[in-house]
Amino acid sequence: MTKYLEPTPWDKRNFHIDTYQLNEYSEAALAETKKREGHFTIKVDPFADTANLKKYGFYYADTLIEPIGKKDKLIRVDQENIRFTRDFRKEDILDIAEEAFAGGRFHRDFHIPNHMADTRYRNWVNDLIDKDLILALELNGSMAGFFAYQNDQILLLAMHRNYRGKGLATAFASSCVQEQFRLTGHDTLRTSISPTNPASLNVFISLGFRLNGAVDVYHKLNGTLPDGG
Repeated sequence: MTKYLEPTPWDKRNFHIDTYQLNEYSEAALAETKKREGHFTIKVDPFADTANLKKYGFYYADTLIEPIGKKDKLIRVDQENIRFTRDFRKEDILDIAEEAFAGGRFHRDFHIPNHMADTRYRNWVNDLIDKDLILALELNGSMAGFFAYQNDQILLLAMHRNYRGKGLATAFASSCVQEQFRLTGHDTLRTSISPTNPASLNVFISLGFRLNGAVDVYHKLNGTLPDGG
């Protein structure tokens, strides 16, 4: 493989075509995508000149904003009867996750069928469960959601549909953040959120997270996806 393209086998297994992420934004890197079939992802500065992206067939997929929070700067919002557990049914977690990912960048990629995007996110959550990186959150004895984490990264927070719209989101996020501080020993946490999810972004801002920059994500498909892609 060239120095410009890094294979992403976790995506290849879902889309049944070679998949890559580009390691830099340069014409030499973009030119490599013309030499092989596959699905390609590149992340660029939002202020970068995008002329070469269009020239080489890339199209906009999403923007990711990075909130970052320091333990001693965050507001703590408590909620009674919240409990974290690793004793959960995998299917319950996956059902919540499927709703949480409905607006993800792969669902908005017009080359990727929704069922492939669903499978991609479902498999990712399966991997996180297998790596013991997910905790279920219970409220009054019922599963209210879950969060996934790794080191200082908040990977995913998701609430069950029955608990949305009830003013619990901030307390839920605060509880997850405090639990991650406790489990990992880190004093700074970071995550990435699409501006298409302003509710989640607002929750982190309300807890004291500051926005630490953004990247634009572009995709390219060179070839044809199987199964109707």
